[in-house]
Amino acid sequence: MAPPTITTIREHIAWSYANLAMADAALSASVNAYGAVHFMIRNRLYYGLIAGRMSMRTLYDDERLKMTMPQACYYCGSLNDLAVDHLIPRIKGGRDEADNLIWACRPCNSSKHGRDMLEWMDAKSVFPSVLLLRRYIKIAARHCDEEGCLDMELSSAGDLGLPFDVSLLPTVFPPLGDLRRWVYPAEA
Repeated sequence: MAPPTITTIREHIAWSYANLAMADAALSASVNAYGAVHFMIRNRLYYGLIAGRMSMRTLYDDERLKMTMPQACYYCGSLNDLAVDHLIPRIKGGRDEADNLIWACRPCNSSKHGRDMLEWMDAKSVFPSVLLLRRYIKIAARHCDEEGCLDMELSSAGDLGLPFDVSLLPTVFPPLGDLRRWVYPAEA
């Protein structure tokens, strides 16, 4: 199926999240290529999100994972010199709340500066892990919902003063072999 025509912020977020769910399902099944079931997951979720029949999983799932995963940098897996980092930085309007906070090693945190996670990773030509991206998309969707801008034209997103660039939410993902579900701790 060809990608749908994306005109609103809601459609863009839904397509990104649906592609993310497809990738997560394929990675969880340890397959090398997407199959018909993965495309069905993507399409049903996308149209379900748009119609309001389906919703994104809660941030509680991500918080539970954060509590059970090894304490390591979410970006590179380092176990050393960890600090708390804001996915969407406070300087840009990111919240000082648990769902926006992750572990980052000092080198990654310093390199990121005041950029949000997607802006920083895009500049480095690195695609985030699937579970990190899932958290980010949920935060972005919640923020857009609270601001009442989900049904605004995607082309006007830059004028809305959002603390992140909605257009950086990926709608095309790398091949499965290049995706990581999670960044596992690096050797100390």
